[in-house]
Amino acid sequence: MKMIGYLFAALVLASPVGVHAQDKARRTDVLFWSQAECEAHFRDMPAIFAGNTVVHGNHVHALPRGKPLQPRWPDGQSLDAYMGAHKIAAIMVLQHGRVRIERYGLGFDAKGRWTSFSVAKSFTSTLVGAALADGSIHSLDDPVVRYIPALKGSAYEGVNIRQLLSMTSGVRWNEDYSDPKSDVARMYSAPRVPGEPALVTYMKTLGREAPPGSKWVYKTGETDLIGILVTQATGKTLAQYLGEKIWRPYGMTSDAVWLKDETDGTETGGCCISATAADYARMGQFILDGGRINGKSVLAPGYLADATRKHASTDTPGIGYGYQWWTYDDGRFTGIGIFGQVMHIDPKRGLVIVQLAAWPSAVGPDEIAARRAFVAAVTAGVDAETRSTK
Repeated sequence: MKMIGYLFAALVLASPVGVHAQDKARRTDVLFWSQAECEAHFRDMPAIFAGNTVVHGNHVHALPRGKPLQPRWPDGQSLDAYMGAHKIAAIMVLQHGRVRIERYGLGFDAKGRWTSFSVAKSFTSTLVGAALADGSIHSLDDPVVRYIPALKGSAYEGVNIRQLLSMTSGVRWNEDYSDPKSDVARMYSAPRVPGEPALVTYMKTLGREAPPGSKWVYKTGETDLIGILVTQATGKTLAQYLGEKIWRPYGMTSDAVWLKDETDGTETGGCCISATAADYARMGQFILDGGRINGKSVLAPGYLADATRKHASTDTPGIGYGYQWWTYDDGRFTGIGIFGQVMHIDPKRGLVIVQLAAWPSAVGPDEIAARRAFVAAVTAGVDAETRSTK
């Protein structure tokens, strides 16, 4: 949810070369795009920013049609009214692998790709589970510096992968988007060191504020470190590894694109996969299926259950933080991105809820409340069906 300063910093570096400076600043400052620009460009960000392609294959994971589902808002609001009021581009709801709702708005359609923003964090976490299964990562208790040696001698020495995943490193971090001197505003501003990702160069300068594992602070830069760690461990880009382990074997139907720093080629592990609504839903179903493909687990034993449970308390009652997933006390968990993106998973009800949007504000409290109400309305619709069959 807290990616505002990061987008300005990271995406400026990912912008195409040869663009007039004023136009370049306008095109990359996503947070200050007009409503029309958001609606137009969230669907084509790979045409504006550099990225790596996640290649799909010939196998298709079918999403058969199920009985249409009617969300139930307490005030009787309709799905059309909700989508129109909150600039929703797509909604797809699966239950037990069947499509219960599929709707599009803003001129978007089933063939188009939409940018995920921080939902990508949950993808990056899943790739850690795959690297553990492959043996590329030995253990979550391994020190981070084992895989990113450039961090030796920094505050990250003594931090393990588990603490990085749960954002409990104890490294001091300022994610104040109104402060131009905050870490999130400056994390891509460090002088370039040949052969070293710019993010790593900056993260080495940070100090410590708490013992590792003792304090949760949302740090967008640390998710990018996880992405770099996976790349270092596997020897593959995040896009390559996602394609190899999940995208092609599970049967996604379209290529996706993962945005990257154009200068050093490092994908932004905390942001910016562009994919179709149906392929986001398939990714959610893959997670709901326990990370299995053809009955075989792609992820290390126990990793997914560990990743999607509460490891740290947040500032919102009832919501915790796992390994790059937001968790609920009732067993649900979700990936969330600014401007209205969500990939919500409800194991108890067999639900995957995907929403793609272009909210008028990145993280407005009214919009966040409306998104939660939408998820609750879908849940209420399912529960009403269950009661009627008893």
